[in-house]
Amino acid sequence: MISRIATIALSAVLLLSAVPANAQRRDEEIMRLHYECDHGDRAACVRFGIMLGENRDRHEEWRHTHPEFFWWDRH
Repeated sequence: MISRIATIALSAVLLLSAVPANAQRRDEEIMRLHYECDHGDRAACVRFGIMLGENRDRHEEWRHTHPEFFWWDRH
């Protein structure tokens, strides 16, 4: 019984630790796409827009940390 609980706990820890790595990779990719888009790569612009749309739950965070991502919303 204890080994089963330990296995479940270890699995939960591994799953939770993978989330920040995925978020970090996504943030690095979106930064790269933003840079490439600013330097004339149209495909990067399209992918950048798609990633912004796919990650609506992170919009508020990105608006504060990277306002240049949302240049069209500036007042």
